[in-house]
Amino acid sequence: MAYSCQPLQESPLLGFPRLRFIHLFVLLLVGLLQISSGIVGQVSKSVREKALLSCDYKFCSEEQSIHRIYWQKHDKMVLSVISGVPEVWPKYKNRTVYDIANNYSFSLLGLILSDRGTYTCVVQRYEGGSYVVKHLTTVELSVRADFPTPNITEYGNPSADIKRITCFASGGFPKPRLSWLENGRELNGINTTISQDPESELYTISSQLDFNATYDHFIDCFIEYGDAHVSQNFTWVKPPEDPPDEKQTVPFAWAGPDAVKAIIIFFIAITVIAVIAAIAIIIFCITVKFRRCFRRRNEASRETNKNLYIGPVEAAAEQTV
Repeated sequence: MAYSCQPLQESPLLGFPRLRFIHLFVLLLVGLLQISSGIVGQVSKSVREKALLSCDYKFCSEEQSIHRIYWQKHDKMVLSVISGVPEVWPKYKNRTVYDIANNYSFSLLGLILSDRGTYTCVVQRYEGGSYVVKHLTTVELSVRADFPTPNITEYGNPSADIKRITCFASGGFPKPRLSWLENGRELNGINTTISQDPESELYTISSQLDFNATYDHFIDCFIEYGDAHVSQNFTWVKPPEDPPDEKQTVPFAWAGPDAVKAIIIFFIAITVIAVIAAIAIIIFCITVKFRRCFRRRNEASRETNKNLYIGPVEAAAEQTV
């Protein structure tokens, strides 16, 4: 709010009692209006960025000596300006840039998560022998830590046709929310966990998703935090099926050409050996049978010859007797 730098002059109408009362009422109303109501502003920034907080109060540079400016966060002081001389409290030293010309604003550098909160600018003006509050402004500072792009990894196969993937992100603020999406439709994730580091206040989030591996899929991992978000996509293309008769029409498909030749030669050798062995056995059997037959024939012949000479011997014996 701007104030005129011209001194107030006594009005000639003040000689009349009724007009004097009206004039005092107007001055009182003007004085009440000069005490600005708190204007709530919103500033949203990321960690390590710079935040500009404006007091939204204008006045002539000649009036600096009769003003006091106080910036505070909740009930703790940030800085003060008295008679044009700024003083910064220890927690904010080397991180604060004060700008009198820009509505008594100040910039907070290198934002950290603990800087978030409500800041109030209080303006006091010296009037009638004391300082009175002329202006209040409240600014809400939101500080976020941006999550990196999520990481999606495959996490095995719970069953033959089911595949599992995991989405993970860490180092963000405020508290995130994770969603699995496919073609704009939200899927049901499992094992979703959110944890916060007690010192840095940063969050870590992870979630898993099972899907049917027999179909193609285009899945998004979507993480929201405050008014920001990050996402990552995952594409799954089902593997091609094996030819129906490949294993039957191509014997020994697992082996190379040399191995196939060696196997064929081996079987040929085995076959030749088997044939030779069979022939040898047949020849052996025929030979053995022939010998047996020849032996029996000889034995039969000897028996016949023996029987033929018995008669004459017996006859000779009878003649001798």
